[in-house]
Amino acid sequence: MPGSAGVRIFSRMSRLDVRPFAADDIPSAGRLLAQRHRRHRLAQPLLSARFEDVEVAVEAVRAAFEADDASGAVAWRDGEMVGYLLGAPKPSPLWGPNVWVEAAGQAVTEADVMRDLYGVAATRWVPESGFKAQYVIVPATDQELVRAWFRLGFGQQHAHGIRGLPTGPPSPTKVVIRRAARADIPTLAQLEVELPAHQGLAPTFSAGKVPTVEENIAEWEEDFDDPSYATFVAELDGEVVGSAVGCALSKSSSHAGPASVDNAGFLGFAAVFPSARGAGAGRALGEAVLAWAAESGFDCVVTDWRVTNLLSSRAWPALGFEETFLRLHRLVGY
Repeated sequence: MPGSAGVRIFSRMSRLDVRPFAADDIPSAGRLLAQRHRRHRLAQPLLSARFEDVEVAVEAVRAAFEADDASGAVAWRDGEMVGYLLGAPKPSPLWGPNVWVEAAGQAVTEADVMRDLYGVAATRWVPESGFKAQYVIVPATDQELVRAWFRLGFGQQHAHGIRGLPTGPPSPTKVVIRRAARADIPTLAQLEVELPAHQGLAPTFSAGKVPTVEENIAEWEEDFDDPSYATFVAELDGEVVGSAVGCALSKSSSHAGPASVDNAGFLGFAAVFPSARGAGAGRALGEAVLAWAAESGFDCVVTDWRVTNLLSSRAWPALGFEETFLRLHRLVGY
């Protein structure tokens, strides 16, 4: 795998050797990932225990290494690996000329080592490949690691959250929740415009494409009867004002590797028309998906949100979701 020359950093402790990631580094990196995930689960026990298994963690690192155009760095001290970093681009115009460090793409024994790893890996990512839009998935509970990334110029863009199943009845509300019917498709299509349109505004400024209502109607007509998805609508004074969709987390490609959770439901979509916001429709829809997940036999529920979206970043933590992973972002050269 092509990459930049390694560097040696001297300290009062012992020499830190940092060099590009190679295939022979996968087993040691897998052990570090398993250790990281074990620490993570002490704070977030709902996460999958599978990645505490070294063999499973090794395969997750191998998949990250074998991704198209993947590259990274490793750090060794006194014959022991003390950190690794792996990233790869995603072929999508939405993200720009990008590189992603997914949930299995990093682990360190000392948080500050990540800055040295990035110093080597980013030489390949930026000067050589032009990957100026950079995204990193970091365990939310590792504040020292998060701080190390902040000191590299990254900021938080997104959050993954998890919570257990509800143990009591939903909150009392004047909003009526029911399963969607085919007659709701035109309204469902309009609501699917509302979320990306809202996220294009301040303070989120998302570059995501806003689909047309006609495009959404065509998709809903084709997929409405798919039993893998549960769609709910919220009615206020007899009118549909919001919708939400639940499914298995395995349907989401954004929750991979250690960020995947066994037998988890997923709150995949929720939107409320601006005129009805503040009436409790969003919370009622979220609670409907939670109840559906419990009835469907899932063990917990996962969702994710843009932290700059003031509505979702307040609604989902208020519903009991705790941050598990943070997506950090840096745009280099501006």
